[in-house]
Order: sequence, then structure tokens, then C-alpha cells
Amino acid sequence: MNKRVAASIIAAVILVIGIAFNAVGFFLNQNFEDTAGMFSETRTPEERVLEDGSATNRIAKVSVEGAIMSSPNSGSNPFNSGGYQHEKMMEKLEAIKNDSSIKGVLLYVNSPGGGVYESAQIHDKLVEIKEEGKTIYVAMGGTAASGGYYISAPADQIFASNETLTGSLGVIIQNINYQELANEYGVKFNTFTSGEFKDILSPTKEMTEEERQIIQRLVDESYEQFVDVIASGRDMSESEVKEIADGRIYSGNQALQNGLIDEIGFEEDALNALKEQMGGDPQVVEYKNSVGEFFFDFPLAESLLPNNEVRMIQDLIDNRQGPTLMYMYSD
Repeated sequence: MNKRVAASIIAAVILVIGIAFNAVGFFLNQNFEDTAGMFSETRTPEERVLEDGSATNRIAKVSVEGAIMSSPNSGSNPFNSGGYQHEKMMEKLEAIKNDSSIKGVLLYVNSPGGGVYESAQIHDKLVEIKEEGKTIYVAMGGTAASGGYYISAPADQIFASNETLTGSLGVIIQNINYQELANEYGVKFNTFTSGEFKDILSPTKEMTEEERQIIQRLVDESYEQFVDVIASGRDMSESEVKEIADGRIYSGNQALQNGLIDEIGFEEDALNALKEQMGGDPQVVEYKNSVGEFFFDFPLAESLLPNNEVRMIQDLIDNRQGPTLMYMYSD
């Protein structure tokens, strides 16, 4: 038995086990939610105390790591336990908004960005949190670009290290065209549409100039929204934003010079500054992951599969179908 066959067998076994854990986790979560619903109309994520302090003057730490994208069953997918989960993130932010004991939020952002829709959802929820009188500080990790900056913009203070890559302020949508490759191998496509532009961005035909104009208008519309978000969050004029929002990336020091961030520092610096701003002795908490999301946290699950088949399977499960407007930086 060669390595490729062995790897395929192991991948299939891991997939079956993962699906079984997924099913168990789903029913555990459903039972927990049904039971919790008997006592409360709302569901609050489970907390973990990071630093003891006043229980009536608390800081909630929330981390956004990885691409900001929704994926099918992201709340219970066993392959996705270590990655970003949009539904869970929105639940956490809603819980923070409704918790009167939480006075401050430390948002750790280590993300190249993601979907226009998902980024806007997080941004708008953070604005709602601020409207409840809560203070938001952002600590940027190695990368907080495009959508990662979009969600950071409402913060009262933004910290980044000199080594942080941020910026990439703009919108992108891409598709792959393999028409010539298909023609070379004699592959033909039969497409039936209800309108002239129903197959816009099809990978099997060249775009027309009119189609390009349609897509560009969508990009421009999302770009204007991005500009408005930065202008509002950073108290800048539209013209000032557009001077720096040409898609390029910035170091932390460059971002400080052009007004995109407020301080050079790491996560602990942002937390200490937030505690000083709030005063007193605030308790610091974060939210745990949900039940059933633990199998693929074990290193063994990945090490069993050569060439990282676990990640390949996860990509097949998570990847969207079709081009999507993105606030995304990619190298």
C-alpha cells in the first residue's frame, strides 16, 4: 500500500470520526440550549476569568483571529475549532453589549480581513456596544489589515506594534477564468440563464466591458462604505482617508504617522491602558469555546495525515462557492 492510498484511508477515518464528534457536539449543544431555555430567554457564552478584580467593573477580552468569514455549521464544525467562527463571535459581542457589568472591551485583532458582510456585522455591533457607554480598545497582532482594520475603526484607542501589518484599505473581488484551459482539453459548458448578466463572473467565459462596469460599481460602493467607516471612527475627512486608502499596507509606525492607530504597543500594553482609563480594579474575562469543539484541537489529528489533509478537508467544507466582495489583504 503506497503512501497516497494510506493517507486517503486515514483521511477518510478522521473525517468519519470528525463527523461523529460533530453530531455528538450538535446534540449536546442542542440539549444544553433547550435546558438553558427553560431558565432564561437568552444564551450567554461561558466565561473564563483571566484577572481577578471588581465583578461590577469588568473588561471582556475578545479575539478575532483568521479570515473573517462565515462558513456552513461554523458553530459546530469539528474541523473549525481552532479558527474564526463568525456566529460565535456575534454571540459574544451581543452578550457583551447586554452585560451591564462589562464596562470595557479589549478587542485583539490578528486577521487579514474577510467578507464585506461579516466585517460590517462586527463593526456595527461594536458601534452598538459603544453606544451602551462601554470603552473599546483594540490591540493589533501581526496582521490587522483590510477587514481587520474595518472592525478596528470604531475603537476608542488602537494599539499596534512596529511589526504589525495593517492598512490594505479597500475592496477586492476575484474569479478564476479557465476557459482557455477547458478549450485546450475539449471541455465544453452548456449554460442556461434567465438574463444577460446571470452568469457574470463565470469562470468559463471572458467578461464583457459592461460586466466589468457592473462589478466595479459594486466594488466602488463597498469602498465608499469603508471610507465612511474610517472617517467616522478616526475623525478624519473623506479626502484624508482616500489619500491613504489606496490598498497599500502599512507598518505599525507608518499607521501611527498617518493617523490609523493611536499607540505603538502590544496586547498587554493595550490592556494596561484600558484598565488605567477605566480606573478601579477591573476583572478581566474572556469567553470559552462551545461544547463539542475539541477533537481537532489535539495535535495528533493533524500529525496523522501527511501533507496536511485535515486542512484540505476543512477548506473543502468551509470555502464559499463563487466570487465574493472582500475586505481582504493577501500576499
